[in-house]
Amino acid sequence: MRKLLLLSLIACFFATASTCRQRTSDAVTVALPEKFTTLDTLTTASSESSAERIKNLMFNTLVRKDENFDYVGELAKDITTSPDNLTITFTLRDNVKFHNGKALTSADVKYTFDELFKANGFKAKAFFDTVPLDKADTPKPTEAPAANSNAVAKPAEPKTKSVPHITSIATPDAQTVVFVVTRPALRNQLLSNLVAIPIIPEGSVGQQKESPVGSGPFKFVSFDVSQNIIDLAANSDYWEGAPKIAKLRLKTITEAASLQAELQTGAVDIAPNPTNLPPDIIKGMETAANLTVGKFDGSNIQYLVFNAQTGPLANPKVRQAIGYAIDRDKIVAELLSGQAKVASSILPSQSWAYSPGTAYKFDPAKAKSLLQESGYKNEPINFKYRAGSAAVNQYAQAIQSSLNDAGFNIQIETLDGPTILQQLAQGQYQMYTGIWVGGNQDPIFLRDLFSSTKIPGGTVSCCNRSRYTNAEVDKTVEDAVNATDKAIAKQLYTKTWDLVSNDLPLLPLWYPANIVVSNKRIGNVKMSGSGDWGFLKDVTLQ
Repeated sequence: MRKLLLLSLIACFFATASTCRQRTSDAVTVALPEKFTTLDTLTTASSESSAERIKNLMFNTLVRKDENFDYVGELAKDITTSPDNLTITFTLRDNVKFHNGKALTSADVKYTFDELFKANGFKAKAFFDTVPLDKADTPKPTEAPAANSNAVAKPAEPKTKSVPHITSIATPDAQTVVFVVTRPALRNQLLSNLVAIPIIPEGSVGQQKESPVGSGPFKFVSFDVSQNIIDLAANSDYWEGAPKIAKLRLKTITEAASLQAELQTGAVDIAPNPTNLPPDIIKGMETAANLTVGKFDGSNIQYLVFNAQTGPLANPKVRQAIGYAIDRDKIVAELLSGQAKVASSILPSQSWAYSPGTAYKFDPAKAKSLLQESGYKNEPINFKYRAGSAAVNQYAQAIQSSLNDAGFNIQIETLDGPTILQQLAQGQYQMYTGIWVGGNQDPIFLRDLFSSTKIPGGTVSCCNRSRYTNAEVDKTVEDAVNATDKAIAKQLYTKTWDLVSNDLPLLPLWYPANIVVSNKRIGNVKMSGSGDWGFLKDVTLQ
């Protein structure tokens, strides 16, 4: 603590006077923990968490999540579904204006999706299924070049094709948009996917990268690319009511010492979920004269995932032993300073589909007994995680210590982010800890994580990093996703998690709290369980 405080004071000493003085302007400065490269989140090829946070301030979507992570209208004031669940009709809100003064109409919504699919970027892929080619689609084989031929071999023909979820988007009048999907189960998936799509005014896609225009509570003013600083101004015509603050500055600060210094000196007003600050530093800030630390229940999930197809971890009893050997309550209380809640499910407890499944309370005797039954012979188990976070390093070592006390032989390896993501995708790991952000708020994520349904080439669902296979889980979760009756879907999702949590290819650790460190001149700080930055619209400046 003293070392970081000293570093922060040194950082302040060498900073400019304007950075270190207590500001009294009408602009509120918010710290971003990671850099971003684009302001266009509609057509971009990849996802950036900081860009998504900024998007929520400048744009609206057709649909958003409520406090229970159900889908409700945002720009849509009404959503109706046909009896066959194939046609979803959105009635737009009245008196919504874009930042350029244009009134929102159904033509803007259709234009947004036309541009989304034309760009075929990261978000567009969520609206398509990847399926095997059928016989009619399969290209005729071509003769391979002779061994001594100078001809260039043709690339391998694709084994899959993309099939769209949406068959049509119609605009019968200026306030109505009608989506038609290919099968009933896609109704809920459509609503889920719409949450991420920012609606833009017709004809504006070309300017979204440099000067974005939306309908959200804040308008774009400027973007300093070299400093990764973006300035926004309040949208006085915002349909939900104008923000309480006139100006917003979003400033990227990746270093913990710099962020601590700027919070303490007043150069930064708000740090939402400052993942680059260790829990003990955040705890210490609770006593700072000029700061307030707000702690709100979060929905993201920290987890341990096991490669269920290799080595000792292919045995469910070994994985179950790990579940009982870790004292998660102690880690949360002591290493995380109480800034989390122990989890029993991948889904947040607020979710309509939540169920606790098999509970793994700390029980070292049971862990040792299961380990003995499994036939484990002290083989080394490699435990990988991303380097760079002091907090992750601390609790990973605590997990290693607990498991080794129970009779395991756990060896830690830290890697940079891109390397570890590549290895996870290729199954080149045994045990890994990470965090899922946002995706786990929808129960369809259970299929993404645990379905083993394969397509040609051996590809499984997007996020089944554990390589877990269970035919009963595959059928149950698919039935849950395809269920149009919510009560039946809940029963099926509950059964899915009961099966999975017993096999334990993945152990939920805890839900990190949503932490907001703010200057005491900022009032009405209330972050929702989803952790999005929409609360900035309602903060006040004293």
